[in-house]
Amino acid sequence: MATKPKKEVERAKAGLEGVVAADTAISHVDGQGGKLIYHGYSIQDLAEHASFAEVAYLLWYGRLPGALEFDAFLDSFTGSLDLPIETVMILRMFPKAATPMEVLRTGVSSLGHWDPDSGVTRRDAVLRKANRLTTRIPMLITAHQRMRNGKEPIHPVPGRSISYNFFYTLTGQEPDPLSVEALDVALTLHADHGFNASTFAARVTAATMSDMYSSVVSGIGALKGPLHGGANEAVMVMLEEIGEAKRAEKYILDKLEAKEKIPGFGHRVYKVEDPRAKVLKKYADKLCKHFGDDRYLAISQVVEKVMTAKTKVRPNVDFYSATVYHVMGIPTELFTPIFVMSRVVGWTAHILEQWANNRLIRPMSNYVGPIGLKYVSLDKRV
Repeated sequence: MATKPKKEVERAKAGLEGVVAADTAISHVDGQGGKLIYHGYSIQDLAEHASFAEVAYLLWYGRLPGALEFDAFLDSFTGSLDLPIETVMILRMFPKAATPMEVLRTGVSSLGHWDPDSGVTRRDAVLRKANRLTTRIPMLITAHQRMRNGKEPIHPVPGRSISYNFFYTLTGQEPDPLSVEALDVALTLHADHGFNASTFAARVTAATMSDMYSSVVSGIGALKGPLHGGANEAVMVMLEEIGEAKRAEKYILDKLEAKEKIPGFGHRVYKVEDPRAKVLKKYADKLCKHFGDDRYLAISQVVEKVMTAKTKVRPNVDFYSATVYHVMGIPTELFTPIFVMSRVVGWTAHILEQWANNRLIRPMSNYVGPIGLKYVSLDKRV
């Protein structure tokens, strides 16, 4: 007769909630205080004053650069953003039904084949890989988006920012300066966020001493799941369903009555308002006034008011990012790939940190199945 095993370890909480997996100096999420810091700097301070390129330097090197250091860094960071021709050829082979995240997953993997530092594990080589991944992922996104719409990819402009080139290579037109600024801020806000699912996936792969491209692909695979990435896409779908501000209150009340989840609200860690949401809300207001289109902002404001009054749950980073991206003309299906554009900086920073003091990540499990079963031959089983 089967018996249950003795309990040898304390059972972990579902989803490893509250379990500390490692030390990190990269970012800290204060869920009770509603704070996010990168290497000691508050996210509000960085969003207001730093460029995304400075934030990349901060996360990779652990400090903000001096003026001369930053000039030298930018020469490589934005000097050559072009994709390898072989990767462009691969992009042409994807079926039309392939989603941008599926293409990004495979496209990033392909980049590793033509990286001149492939197989080199010195820190300087690994930093160059992090740089190439960060500058080429936006070009993967826009090249594929143009191809799937029957257009040819556009070469980026050397020396211009990632945000500038994202818009330029997506549309072929000089981008709006406020949109470039807002996207740069959004990339800063999304660059890192503690041991979230995709970051932990990247670190687990890196801990096996696999390569950086495989580790980043692990992060992309985790972010592709709707319980991690894609919430701002769901927010946009919801706003489009509501259609106009006067319908928002009833729509949300009906959803709450039906016990349905409202996308863009609540967070696994934050118990108060997500500090990133505050910044994006300001940019949503700026952009809507700038472009003269406040329809979705007006809907969002009603949704936030109803949710706060009825549930006390506050918006997270995804809620207002949907309006920000939409009013800038970014297609909804690219919202999650933009998340990858930003978070790759955090993933690569965590990979570097993991390798600096590496130990294979191998947690225990608590077995709850039977023991003591005896094999019965097939002809005697009922």
